Amino acid sequence: MDDAVRAFIDTVPGATRRRDAERLLELFGRVTGQPATMWGPSIIGYGQYHYRYASGREGDAGAAGFSPRKAATSIYLPDGVGAYAEQLARLGEHKAAVGCLYITNLDKVDLAVLESIIDESYRTVTAGTFGHRAAESNGGRPAP
Repeated sequence: MDDAVRAFIDTVPGATRRRDAERLLELFGRVTGQPATMWGPSIIGYGQYHYRYASGREGDAGAAGFSPRKAATSIYLPDGVGAYAEQLARLGEHKAAVGCLYITNLDKVDLAVLESIIDESYRTVTAGTFGHRAAESNGGRPAP
């Protein structure tokens, strides 16, 4: 973990959000095998992946990450939440959007389920060149 990550965590408001960030630092590091780094001012990221869309657009992006925000901790899933419907049904208290999970308290979710989602997402996007956007997620495959 770089010094910027530690400095950022130390400024996160709220004891629950800071505690959850510490727990996620360990979980993401263990799952990805990558060090935590800052992506911009508020996202803690791990690794990167290469994407290439059918349109020809391509680039590199973060493979896994989270941000302890005021309202909830955002957990980023580049392959989209649609790939994890079964796990999300068992996760516990959360909200979801196209490529993010929003968790207000890690004590209210099943950490084993969360770990499996993060692990599968990371392995999916780093297995080679990834070819679809989170909005196109359909069980880890592009939507038909």
